[in-house]
Amino acid sequence: MAKAIKEGLSYNQRDIVELLMDFSAFKDRVEKKFKEVSRELEGKPNEHELWVNLYLISTDYSEEITSKKVKHESMVQKVS
Repeated sequence: MAKAIKEGLSYNQRDIVELLMDFSAFKDRVEKKFKEVSRELEGKPNEHELWVNLYLISTDYSEEITSKKVKHESMVQKVS
């Protein structure tokens, strides 16, 4: 959606609010996970684990967004 916004496509207020809510939820999960990871890695020189956890967080977010799109598209098709 970010690419589409940059290209100047218009979205209604609901679409923008949903985008901001998704981003906010993602940001909260990332902050929480990084706090957990930082406690786990405190005093340890293991940066690899940090990057693995970041990858897992982003993968989970990507899968969540994809499933929401599929659900939304199926609902739109049922209504049509």
